[in-house]
Amino acid sequence: MQRLIYEYSWDKAIAGQDRKTIEKVFQETSIPSGQAASFAMIRTAINHKGELLVTGILHHFRKETFTVQNMEMTYKENGKTIAKFIFTVPQIVLEAETSMPWTFIFPVESLINKPALADGQLDFIN
Repeated sequence: MQRLIYEYSWDKAIAGQDRKTIEKVFQETSIPSGQAASFAMIRTAINHKGELLVTGILHHFRKETFTVQNMEMTYKENGKTIAKFIFTVPQIVLEAETSMPWTFIFPVESLINKPALADGQLDFIN
């Protein structure tokens, strides 16, 4: 059975309303057939540095451990690639059938097109 976990710093710092939103999105998750992992979007934003912040829940559906090591990700809106970047995030270690909220930060130089910050999707390339 899928379970929701929080990275230590998130668990200590997350606002109550954000925790409720995460738990609601987690409860609405369905397991896509054949997929090892998926990302349920919660929100996107641009920070003061012009970086793209993509927040959601990373779901890992398989039995083996899942990590983010040299993993290429693309952020798309309505099928159009907005940003592409290779991430290594040592804090993401998901055991079997776990989900964890996370914000992926795409640096300014990874932006290919201007984001509308709506109808987005995060895809794992490898």
